[in-house]
Amino acid sequence: MENYQEGDLIICKVTDIVKTTVFVETMEGLKGSIVFSEVAPGRIRNIRVHVVPNKIIVCKILNVRENHLFLSLRRVKDKDRKEILAQYKKEKTYEVILKKLLGDSWDKIFEKITEQQTLGEFIDDARENSEILKKYFNREQIEKIKKIIEEKKGKEKEIKKEFKLNSKDPEGIIKLKELLKGIEGIVYLGNSKFLIKRKSLDLKKTDSEIKSDLESIEKSAKKQKCEFEVLKH
Repeated sequence: MENYQEGDLIICKVTDIVKTTVFVETMEGLKGSIVFSEVAPGRIRNIRVHVVPNKIIVCKILNVRENHLFLSLRRVKDKDRKEILAQYKKEKTYEVILKKLLGDSWDKIFEKITEQQTLGEFIDDARENSEILKKYFNREQIEKIKKIIEEKKGKEKEIKKEFKLNSKDPEGIIKLKELLKGIEGIVYLGNSKFLIKRKSLDLKKTDSEIKSDLESIEKSAKKQKCEFEVLKH
């Protein structure tokens, strides 16, 4: 249960719909439920427009109590839902391919890998450093897996965040340059507006890194008495 925290987004499978409650199960087998008011905003005339048994959905944890998860579907942002489901589908694709390649031995290997990380994270690590494959596979298997990873390699996507940074100090330009020094992907747009952009295969990780950099800029800006604002579109 310690792996589940309030506010986390998780993958679930719908198991049943009873009266005004949707029952689900996580990929690890933990039970959860969603009341109709947390499925979608407004009055729900036909719940099956939103969920049906066996459907894979992304939920937000509202509360964890007595080995049961209380969840929300409507509070998950569309962008987050798409990214998490895309990652889930990618992992399932690799799981099917590797099971076909390795046969009965795959189940034990999969269990060992996922004790430490998700299969998607393992594949991403293996793409960067194929040496980690030696821990689980023989030479012939490694060559086949490396070929599969290369064939399935996705295209990098770009994440952009626009922000405003301004200083009324006579030495303001120097201050701003110092604030942004060493931060990757900064572009000046004019009129005190900046853009931070990066390309990545791991959108979730890169988005988190950009948010962290923006928080760092904001913290430093306050110390330097500069105006800072993340612009939303």
